Amino acid sequence: MRKSLISQSKHDRLMKHFIAGTTARTAANLAGVHRNSAAFYLHRLREVIAHELEAKGEVIFGGEIEVNESYFGDHQKSKHGRGAAGKIPASGLL
Repeated sequence: MRKSLISQSKHDRLMKHFIAGTTARTAANLAGVHRNSAAFYLHRLREVIAHELEAKGEVIFGGEIEVNESYFGDHQKSKHGRGAAGKIPASGLL
C-alpha cells in the first residue's frame, strides 16, 4: 500500500473499519473515500494477510492437512446433516 494517493489518516480509518468488519461501502462513506477505492484497499489488505498466513503456515505445518467433520446422534426420520436437531457436530484435524 506504499504507492497510494489516499492519505495516512484515511488509511488508518479504513484499517479500523476493516478490523471492525464493516462493509467496503460503509467504510468508504465513513472514511471519506470513493467506494471503489475502499473496496480495493480492503481487498489488498486481505491479500497481504493471506500471503503472510500462507508463509507462516508452511513453517508451522510443513505438509498436507486433512480436516473432516461429522454429526453424531440418534437417527431421526427425514433429519440429516446440519439441520438435524439433537445431533452433535465433531471435527478432526490430521
